[in-house]
Amino acid sequence: MPVKNFEPLNPSTDITTTRTLLHEAIPITGTIPSGTYNDNNIKNYTHGQFQSVYDYPYLSSSANHIFDLTIGYDNTSLLSSSTNTQNAKKINSYNQFAQTLLGYTGSANDIEIFESDLDFGDNNSQMKEVFMVNFSRLLYKDQMKKGTFSIAFGTGSWANPFNSAPGWTNGTIVTLTDASASAANSSNTSTTRGGDYGVLYASGSMGAVPDATSTTGSMRAAQGIVFYQQGIAIISASVFTMTGSVLGAATCSAGAQPGANSFYADTTSGTRYDVTGTWASASISGACDAIRRRLYSLSFQNSTEINSQIYFCRAPHNKFNYSANPTYTTGSKIRVKNVASDQPVAYITTVGLYSANNELLAVAKLSEPIAKRPTNELVLRVRLDY
Repeated sequence: MPVKNFEPLNPSTDITTTRTLLHEAIPITGTIPSGTYNDNNIKNYTHGQFQSVYDYPYLSSSANHIFDLTIGYDNTSLLSSSTNTQNAKKINSYNQFAQTLLGYTGSANDIEIFESDLDFGDNNSQMKEVFMVNFSRLLYKDQMKKGTFSIAFGTGSWANPFNSAPGWTNGTIVTLTDASASAANSSNTSTTRGGDYGVLYASGSMGAVPDATSTTGSMRAAQGIVFYQQGIAIISASVFTMTGSVLGAATCSAGAQPGANSFYADTTSGTRYDVTGTWASASISGACDAIRRRLYSLSFQNSTEINSQIYFCRAPHNKFNYSANPTYTTGSKIRVKNVASDQPVAYITTVGLYSANNELLAVAKLSEPIAKRPTNELVLRVRLDY
């Protein structure tokens, strides 16, 4: 029987590493969070700080967690008041996300404020009243693919969220996308403590214009940000208003605020809230109900990172020409040779990766046997994913 031999691998020429990103499209129809299962797929908690949305009634063993939803505002917001419902929890929710994703200001231990631009800390385009969508790792995997995020909302009243809203003439659906982040220019995204993020701009039937100060007739184009590695979208509450400044600005008249006095209806007390009142006076779960009711569609592509180590296994012309199979020979003669002067021939079917002590660590199988003779050399590419 031929003696088993080994071919050493040179780390500098025979081994390399690579990284591959696999993408999967994740479309979520708005009917799932907004009522297909009569809210049996919506889980509220006794702490009342957020809601969890599932793709099926959450008591079912086949249900998958999709995302968590909550609202909040900074303590310097015009809406912040000790008399507000769950005021402390709304501030704490805002601070928790801001501290984790942005960190603190450089001059003091103050938490950074979310901004709908690519330059945090300049205090421009601040978003002090927001809602946060925290996606399940099951959906976004290692990260979201830049330039693929899209979320659309209806801006109508509580009763008719997708009907024409007061003040709007170009439709009822506002769509936010990070389409600009897909460009090759890296300046279209930025990086903070929470990783890379892109700005969500309004597009579609709203016909929004990039106006950071307009308070009549047009909506500010930048309305949120999405953190790709964290799978979190931070969206300004002003997406439901026509104001380009802070939520509840005096220049935003009641008639120009979609769903005015009817953004959220508390079925228990009969109280109806506009957008400002929802953030200030409604409970967090109630505000989340109003947002979910308006979710028209949501989609993005996730990314799965696969790291690979590639080995180039070389079979020189003078090696691996005999099979290690015990049936290859009989009576000290090679079975497959009819004439003694014929060159030996073997077929490679398996590659083994061994340690320095000749311990078998991994085995790779070829899709089909490859003939090996003294007249040829082979290089077999083996990829080990992890």
